[in-house]
Amino acid sequence: MQVQVQSIHFKADQALIRFIEDKLRKLTLFHPGIQTADVYLRVDRDDERENKRVEVKLGLPGPDLHSGRRARSFEEATADVVEALRRQLEKARNKAA
Repeated sequence: MQVQVQSIHFKADQALIRFIEDKLRKLTLFHPGIQTADVYLRVDRDDERENKRVEVKLGLPGPDLHSGRRARSFEEATADVVEALRRQLEKARNKAA
């Protein structure tokens, strides 16, 4: 799977990028046909504490899957997004079976 991380209006450090890549690679256990993962990191400009946004689009054969979450940290938002995508992958797999 090819993972592309884009941080909008800031520079993400390598530790965060590695964390995101490791989490996303675990999704191949649920669907080995994942070809790409486009990740967008953004800090929302508001007064809320949960202002870190992570959005992921998975490129699959057939329809792509998309999920986005906000949290206090990028790591927490990434974990939430990966869990949401895992559920979507399982639902798609059960639907196809």
